[in-house]
Amino acid sequence: MAVQTIPACHGVAIELDVGSEIVVINTYGTQVLDTWAFRVSNPDEYLSMEHTRSCLSRLSPRVGDSLFSNRRQSVLTMLEDTSPGIHDTLLCACNQEIYRELGCDESHRNCESNLHEALSTVGIKISTTPAPLNLFMNVPVAADGAIDRRPPQSRPGDRVRLRADMHIVIVFSACPQDITPINGAECIPRDAHYEVISRNPAQ
Repeated sequence: MAVQTIPACHGVAIELDVGSEIVVINTYGTQVLDTWAFRVSNPDEYLSMEHTRSCLSRLSPRVGDSLFSNRRQSVLTMLEDTSPGIHDTLLCACNQEIYRELGCDESHRNCESNLHEALSTVGIKISTTPAPLNLFMNVPVAADGAIDRRPPQSRPGDRVRLRADMHIVIVFSACPQDITPINGAECIPRDAHYEVISRNPAQ
């Protein structure tokens, strides 16, 4: 598959067979990508940040690590990461309520809605919003447990390559946050890109 766009402030859903790989490209270096994955045969099994942290015994995955479902099965494996390796597993997806607190009206796009809009394009409906893997998001944790929200440390063209360890739909949302510096000091959401590498000889 050719390189595809994840439009700024929007989400995309991509079906991946077992063994297929997907490369996520932070084209401009500053864009956070909220990331979810769901088992196609049973979307009630999904990529779970709390189970991933429990299995890895650390806050952020590294190259070679599996990322686990709420049934403690490997959903994805991180095969490559050219960024400094700073990703967040703690924060929720932004939603209408967060932007209301920040003074925005209901028209402001958000990652929660992006998730459900993207899933609807592949015929999946879920009643909740799992916590995402926030690729490239810089959320340092201080010794006293306080967390901060800082600009990404990734650079233009940094990429993460993931392998699907089950038949999944993976969803990326190019986070619409334009008030805090989650998407860089300029607070400008930008496009990102992805490429699927199929390992299925029949495709």
